[in-house]
Amino acid sequence: MIRFQIIERPGTDLHRTLVGAMRSGALQTFNATKRGAKVSHAKHPGWMNWSVSEGVITCEVISPRKPGHEWQLFHAFIGRLAARFADNISAINIQFPAAEPVAKPRRARKRKVSRKRHA
Repeated sequence: MIRFQIIERPGTDLHRTLVGAMRSGALQTFNATKRGAKVSHAKHPGWMNWSVSEGVITCEVISPRKPGHEWQLFHAFIGRLAARFADNISAINIQFPAAEPVAKPRRARKRKVSRKRHA
């Protein structure tokens, strides 16, 4: 998973601009659903969960079918931001949270069978 925050320049309303561009077709490869809270790409696996608060768009890139391939969607999106919306962006902060360890399935213990000795 990749997390990042887009800090918009004051007065630009970047979130509304991005969602509007996705819905109008100006950003053809990206699709916004769930009132702009979920963004997906036409080609790359996964999606981004979005939330916005006080000029900061918080994004979380998720790719459950192909873990480790979140970078493809992230790369495509950051490239598009830099090409078309750089004037509206003040900064982008990126975090790579540590992966949660996968618990190994526990093996069943072998039961000892007590055998009585016959005399």
